[in-house]
Amino acid sequence: MAKYVNDSVMDAGLANVSSNANQIHVCATEPTTRTEAVTTNQLASGTIASGDFTLANGDTSGRKHTVGAQTALTIDNSGSGDHIAITSATALLVVTTCAAQALTAGGTVDISAFDHEIADAA
Repeated sequence: MAKYVNDSVMDAGLANVSSNANQIHVCATEPTTRTEAVTTNQLASGTIASGDFTLANGDTSGRKHTVGAQTALTIDNSGSGDHIAITSATALLVVTTCAAQALTAGGTVDISAFDHEIADAA
């Protein structure tokens, strides 16, 4: 039996991220909750808005959001950042890995553009 999910269903899930996201964080380890992303593991943070996301076909299949590059995020805590998290006012929405980088409190950090993808049903 074939499996199928219409692009509009995946787009709705991605739209939930872009319409609710309000902060992006560089974290020292993988956050599993919003609290970990915004306090426990957070090294740097900045504001993110729906205009920072671009919707497109996935690289392999399905659909994806590309998060535009973020510049001059304030570093609040020193440490090695290796995860990026996107949060809303109430939820942890997306977590991804990044190349580990030493961050020093009081400075700023840039995040390159990245994407997250929802694959077609298989």
